[in-house]
Amino acid sequence: MTSGQLIIVGRGKMSLGRFPRMKAVSAAVLVSLFVIIAGVNGDSLTILQSPDYVSFQKGDWPISGEKIPDLVALTMGFSVKEDLSWPGLKAGPLFQRPRANVLVVVRGADSLALPQSVASYPLENPVPFTLDSVAETVHSLFAEDTPVVLQLAPSEERLYMLGKANAVFEELPVTLQQIRARLSQDGSVLASLPLNSLSRNAEADLLFLSEVQVLHDITALLQRHRHLAKDHSPDLYSLELSGLEELIRRYGADSQQYRDATAILASVLIKFAEDVYGLYGNSAVVEVVTVKRFEAPLTRKSRSILESKQIGNPDSPFNLAYKYNLNYAVVFNIVLWLMIALALAVIATSYVMWNMDPGYDSIIYRMTNQKIRMD
Repeated sequence: MTSGQLIIVGRGKMSLGRFPRMKAVSAAVLVSLFVIIAGVNGDSLTILQSPDYVSFQKGDWPISGEKIPDLVALTMGFSVKEDLSWPGLKAGPLFQRPRANVLVVVRGADSLALPQSVASYPLENPVPFTLDSVAETVHSLFAEDTPVVLQLAPSEERLYMLGKANAVFEELPVTLQQIRARLSQDGSVLASLPLNSLSRNAEADLLFLSEVQVLHDITALLQRHRHLAKDHSPDLYSLELSGLEELIRRYGADSQQYRDATAILASVLIKFAEDVYGLYGNSAVVEVVTVKRFEAPLTRKSRSILESKQIGNPDSPFNLAYKYNLNYAVVFNIVLWLMIALALAVIATSYVMWNMDPGYDSIIYRMTNQKIRMD
């Protein structure tokens, strides 16, 4: 019997009306089976918000974790090195792309109660991934427009900002000390969230609440800088939340603290997605990746905000540059046809000059001949 199926084998009819105890037991068993079947969910990718021209098909098509950056690139209208053979995303219009893409990775939960989502897909092979390739594409194609690129992991104090993000999010608390100080200020989420079993003094609880505060501050800063949604360059946000992992280590997955935290995070993510979607004029894609644990730890070098971009070949021990990049075909065609056009122009000019009669075609020689005849 496969997962998610309930097979009842029997012959004849039996009425449960004469057996009230059996009826109650059967109802309890069915409810328990429904809860178990509904609760057995693996890691997932959930699309919370998406414009009409970015069409996600509803289905149970699994997607690999390593393909998430390619999916984000395709939703933003960028090309990828390898075709994404995944039926969940339908091809959209060529000259219309969303103004922003927001990816939130939630570690420590294989699923969240997000009923208002556009679509949800199972996530297989949950390996660590980053959106560095997408950020590089955005920066290279829209360098003059200085788009917003924000990659943030509050629990690890990892931050990478590019473009206008340096000016917009300069007030965003980054370190855990700054975020916890923000929780004690006016307008923090502690005054509006129903904490229930969560404590303001526990270390794990404060880490989770700090991540919720960061989500709140991002939308607050975007509301103060609404002009970002009106430019022509797409913005990219990548947020990684691991507060639920700490709650599992501290209290366990069956604790009341963990259940309250998942309920709070689900409601906060829905509100966060609605706010971002509205700020960008209903032209933003918001995805949520929920993963219980990654199969391999994510190791990554820290980068400075003002660090210059250096492109090299990591597979070469001699630090050689790449032989070509994604723009190779474009540059090659431009150079090729320009050379052909110049060569044809030189040939045509040489042919005309070779067959030119100086006495009739050149005004210089014509005037000289007239002067010689007059003399």
